[in-house]
Amino acid sequence: MRIGELAARAGTTARALRYYEARGLLPARRDAQGHREYDEGDLRVLRQIRTLRDFGFELEETRPFVECLRAGHPEGDACPASRVVYRRKLGELDELIGQLAAVRETVAGQLRRAEEARAELAAESLVPGGPEPSCELGGPR
Repeated sequence: MRIGELAARAGTTARALRYYEARGLLPARRDAQGHREYDEGDLRVLRQIRTLRDFGFELEETRPFVECLRAGHPEGDACPASRVVYRRKLGELDELIGQLAAVRETVAGQLRRAEEARAELAAESLVPGGPEPSCELGGPR
């Protein structure tokens, strides 16, 4: 199949395919007229790359999976090098989850303090059943 068909079937662009080719992730086979030629194996490689990229993997992190597929394995994660990348990515994700959990706790604490302050004002009748104070940034446009 030609580059346009492969791009359409893989849900990407011909430009992306040329980029992957330049990076050594996609083979550069040519027919007698010099047109790029691809097969179903190349489509599998592209689907593997797209899946990993959708999960947040950097392009270079997909290389072990691509090489595993090219080596004839049925799945890109059948090789030890791919599993090393999975482990490293899980560590990165765990770290990000920890950072997000800390930010969430900080925001939740700020909200609790704001709600407690509002309740204290209402209890002291400083805001006797009046409307919530409005805070507008930047004023009217």
